[in-house]
Amino acid sequence: MALLTKKDTNLILDPLTDNNPITIQVLGICSALAITAELKASVVMAIAVLFVMGLGNVVISLMRNIIPAKIKIIVQLIVVATLVIVVDQILKAFAYELSKTLSVFVGLIITNCIIMGRFEAFALANGPWRSFLDGIGNALGYAVILVIVGFIRELLGSGTLFGYAVLGDPIAKTGLYATGYENNGFMIIPPAALIVVGIIIWVQRTRNPALVEEN
Repeated sequence: MALLTKKDTNLILDPLTDNNPITIQVLGICSALAITAELKASVVMAIAVLFVMGLGNVVISLMRNIIPAKIKIIVQLIVVATLVIVVDQILKAFAYELSKTLSVFVGLIITNCIIMGRFEAFALANGPWRSFLDGIGNALGYAVILVIVGFIRELLGSGTLFGYAVLGDPIAKTGLYATGYENNGFMIIPPAALIVVGIIIWVQRTRNPALVEEN
């Protein structure tokens, strides 16, 4: 018996393309604007959301039959808040400087619309395994956009990737910046992220006209 059925596979693959939580559902876009000036921060935030969504969906699914309807939102918030605290403490223990860079944005994972939306729309109505796959799929869809935006913004904004100089004279690279490359300061401010996300949305809809909303 196959470990993953076609429906299970779609739970992972659909959010990567035609049902992406950022570019199609327009959820979780705040972090895409705020923390993608550096690729490292984008990757760490993506991993954090992957952990919270994957495990959080499983926990909510396991509890779905015992959660009173009147307090289900409170329970969901407690679950996601607990997982976010774990992520925050791990970052402070092993990547303190990066944890300071992400600072409040890690805490704001608690209010990420993607996470709360999947808890409500999927985990409360499905078993742990499918809920896990749904969480991983949507987190990967979120991660792909964050990494693409972070890659473009850091490369064009600072001439670096992961803090290492990439653009400019390879002999004259000093510190974190490459000499000979004129940094594009616009790319490291939040409006640039919105433009990059907009371009991704345009490319996605150009490749698949079915995604274009009819007036």
